[in-house]
Amino acid sequence: MSDEFGSDFLTIEDENGDTFDLEVLDTFELEGQEYLAALPADMEEDDPDYGIILLKILEEDGMEVYASIDDDDELDTVYEAFMRMLEEDEGTED
Repeated sequence: MSDEFGSDFLTIEDENGDTFDLEVLDTFELEGQEYLAALPADMEEDDPDYGIILLKILEEDGMEVYASIDDDDELDTVYEAFMRMLEEDEGTED
């Protein structure tokens, strides 16, 4: 994960047609599936709903589509893998 070029932002539309902005932390592959890790860009850090958002990256009709991770076991696995990547990344910045 590099901050060399600044932050990337992404606007997502949910199934209700509501849009929200995300600050992209990283994209990564785990067990052949791509995922996106992001933070809400339009929410204060002290908001109780503030936290890492993990989405599955799918391809539909040649376009990237972001989907929620509905399986709790998959979500736990992805979260743990992302946190390990963060810890490893912090260790290499020294």
